[in-house]
Amino acid sequence: MHTSEIQAQRPRVTVATLVEREGRFLFVEEIDPRGRLVINQPAGHVEGGETLVEAARRETFEETGWHIQPEHLVGIYLWNRPDGTASYCRVAIAGRAESHDPAAPLDAGIQRALWLTPQELAGREDALRSPMVRRCLEDYLAGERHPLSVLKSMLAA
Repeated sequence: MHTSEIQAQRPRVTVATLVEREGRFLFVEEIDPRGRLVINQPAGHVEGGETLVEAARRETFEETGWHIQPEHLVGIYLWNRPDGTASYCRVAIAGRAESHDPAAPLDAGIQRALWLTPQELAGREDALRSPMVRRCLEDYLAGERHPLSVLKSMLAA
């Protein structure tokens, strides 16, 4: 079995956050692995020993400088890259913006955080990091909200 086939069979667990403020959503512009400037929700890999909610808080702060309060699960999404090099299991969590630290350094590859309306994002499909960006937003706008209590952690305290 080729390495790319193994990667596609074992999804990488990631979190993404949907943070709405005054009709705008928090996004990042980042450089993807192919060197393109793309738009994504604040998102990233879950670290060892970290709950999904903790990962959502951490990734959002590291990529945007925003502290958030996670409130709801929007959905869980499984996606394979078209070239077969990777598979992802994204846990999308909606949260409330609490405070911003404009001096916080942003993760490598992140160019900037920005607030966009759904209309401003429309028509920019080619600029999205993956189809999950649009789908997570659509589900949030459609009212998808599940209690965070459905995300069980059995990690040692």
